[in-house]
Amino acid sequence: MNILENISLKPYNTFGIDKTARFFVVVKSVDELKEAILWAKHQKVNVLVLGGGSNILLTQDQQALVIKIELGGIEVIREDSDYVWVEVGAGIIWHEFVLTSLENNWAGIENLSLIPGTVGASPMQNIGAYGVEVKDVFYSLKALDMDRLELEEFRSERCAFGYRESIFKHELKGKYVISSVIFRLGKKPEFHTDYGAIRETLEASGIKDLTIKAISDAVIQIRQSKLPDPKEIGNAGSFFKNPTISVTHFSSLKKDYPLIPGYPLPHGVKVPAAWLIEQCGWKGKRFGNVGVHSKQPLVLVNYGEGEGIEIKDLAEKIQQSVWEKFNVSIQPEVNFL
Repeated sequence: MNILENISLKPYNTFGIDKTARFFVVVKSVDELKEAILWAKHQKVNVLVLGGGSNILLTQDQQALVIKIELGGIEVIREDSDYVWVEVGAGIIWHEFVLTSLENNWAGIENLSLIPGTVGASPMQNIGAYGVEVKDVFYSLKALDMDRLELEEFRSERCAFGYRESIFKHELKGKYVISSVIFRLGKKPEFHTDYGAIRETLEASGIKDLTIKAISDAVIQIRQSKLPDPKEIGNAGSFFKNPTISVTHFSSLKKDYPLIPGYPLPHGVKVPAAWLIEQCGWKGKRFGNVGVHSKQPLVLVNYGEGEGIEIKDLAEKIQQSVWEKFNVSIQPEVNFL
């Protein structure tokens, strides 16, 4: 294990924010992870666990040991006539796992193609897109208790999954490190094509016989047309969650804004945050080195040498304007550090 000092985190976050880690280490096994945490305890420094860096906004230097998780491995641990259970290391790039599932004809995560980040972060965030969430295919995970340095198993109920939420973002934040995740994937696909522009994209491509590969290709095409590549322009994908408001509130807004979109839920109506932000005039606006993407107002971007604090300030101004115009609170998906 090689612990480095005063390392720039610019290559390790998709916003491309240049902040420094006091200490930095890459771990490729659970034993190395334990060793790194023990080292931090002895040195009396905090620990910051980093996956793909695609869901964080660095606003300051990190006076901590930053542990970059690179635990690998994709292994079938069980299967029957309908399903296959696959254990995946937390450091595996999410889209690489999606590609592996396509190659093996394992169904269930094709709608989650091209989402940035690592497998370990997927249940933390309960990532989702185009009508599918990780919780739909999640079976269990293993996580290291940072105090006792012992692995524990978490089944779905214990993870307390919600919309872009889990127990690891709240009660257990900073207390466990996910080492691997087990997914239950299908051998008999159930296609989800009704969300977003998937059906239209398939029709435009002349696809008549549905396959999980065809759906994945459609999702990739849609995402690439709307979302900027972090390798070309710094961003963390969707910055805000879509808010859910009451039916009464939605009906009231509908009178003033007849074109407002909404998706009925058992406990209210989900409204696209992108629509709200665009109506407030933010789409395509640039402020020095940061701004709002020209094609997708849900995406905040770093044009080059932007600071995390600038993006944070911009996000807060957007939140305030949406609140003042619609009386709707929009919350960040991204974690501020």
